[in-house]
Amino acid sequence: MSVQATVLVADDDSAIRTVLTQALTRKGYEVRTTGNAATLWRWVSDGDGDIVITDVMMPDGNGLDLLPQIKKRREDLRVIVMSAQNTLLTAVKAAERGAFEYLPKPFDLPELLDVVDRALTEHEQTAERLGEADAGDDNLPLIGRSQAMQTVYRAIARLTATELSVLITGESGTGKELVARALHDFSKRKGGPFVAINMAAIPRDLIESELFGHEKGAFTGAANRYAGRFEQAQGGTLFLDEIGDMPLEAQTRLLRVLQEGEYTTVGGRTPIRTDARIISATHRDLKQLAAQGLFREDLYYRLNVVPIRLPPLRERREDIPDLALHFLNSLSDMGLGAKTLTPAGMQVLQRYPWPGNVRELENVVRRLTALYAQETIDAVEIEAELLEASGGRPTVDLDADRSESLSEAVERQLRRYFDSHGGALPATGLYTRVLHEVERPLIVLTLAATNGNQVKAADLLGLNRNTLRKKIRELDIPVVRGLNS
Repeated sequence: MSVQATVLVADDDSAIRTVLTQALTRKGYEVRTTGNAATLWRWVSDGDGDIVITDVMMPDGNGLDLLPQIKKRREDLRVIVMSAQNTLLTAVKAAERGAFEYLPKPFDLPELLDVVDRALTEHEQTAERLGEADAGDDNLPLIGRSQAMQTVYRAIARLTATELSVLITGESGTGKELVARALHDFSKRKGGPFVAINMAAIPRDLIESELFGHEKGAFTGAANRYAGRFEQAQGGTLFLDEIGDMPLEAQTRLLRVLQEGEYTTVGGRTPIRTDARIISATHRDLKQLAAQGLFREDLYYRLNVVPIRLPPLRERREDIPDLALHFLNSLSDMGLGAKTLTPAGMQVLQRYPWPGNVRELENVVRRLTALYAQETIDAVEIEAELLEASGGRPTVDLDADRSESLSEAVERQLRRYFDSHGGALPATGLYTRVLHEVERPLIVLTLAATNGNQVKAADLLGLNRNTLRKKIRELDIPVVRGLNS
């Protein structure tokens, strides 16, 4: 390390403090130790230390109870929690409250030292990456500074130290695979492979072979052994895109693999242990599919341990200039010439409804760069290209700037919904579905306005706090941990 780091150690056992001091000092760290929580809190409050190692039980306090205060005061400070209470509940609480790592006692000293090294290294890499982002680095996987994207970024940040399964939802073209790659690249598995498979692009009769592999001669045409995606992803991340299109028979086998942690190849007999983190994505409503019997409910809950919803581009119009500039710079680097958009042209992009989301924006920028010779592209050219791309439909979201009441907006959307059925009636259960559509954004925006404080959100909504918590679970609303006060 170029700069000596200071490790703060808090443990009631003087023997442990001595062992850690000797080991950390040999590795070049500066070490400060204490046997009580009050001293640790004073050091943290004063800005001392680069990393904290704390026991759970101390004479004057509980390390787990101190964690949220530490994260609130110094969000980037990495905290390693140790405990002789080797229970699942202790480990879960440590993760929920923001611990970088949890180690049961008696701990393995080399493992602890490795965790300290990793915590500091990842902290430096994150700081460098954030610095590059502030400098406008176009190599970042996700672009945008809107409030909607900040929620996504916080969710990714809180998942970097976990192995939890993640379900990414969002419309086509919103960048679900980019989020999956970010979760992999910032995780402990970043040195392993990232393997993606699109369930909608594989013939139904080949899905099991693609996922689990097959042995030579397992079926007609199987001339050689094939390592499936689970085997290819060993030690890394397996991304199951468009999971909602997986046939039921394959869902059953996938569920068994997730439950048992092992699988057999098609035509094979020897079980293979799986070591891959599962991230899945879909543009479909899996809960509704489960209610219709088209998706296994038990598999849904296995995959949906942590949900991340990607907002459509029309919900984050303020990100369009940054995205357009990113695509223009990328095309310039490819030798297609440097292009700029006039402010009027950028306004046209921001008022377009973008049914194809970020992917559609990228394609439009590509066409503008390739088809127009001038270096500066104005609103006229952009409107013409959008009109062509939209098949003659309006290129401006006329409703985006219209002043109307909430009741009028709801009526307009419902009228569109009924009209889309061409005179036929929608599926039954419409009342519940409409309430679900209104309820979710209301709660999401209220939580965002109160910085994730559920007490304030419940008060603002006029709901009992337990009722709000129930609705958050039912509606799969991601909760930003550690912000509640």
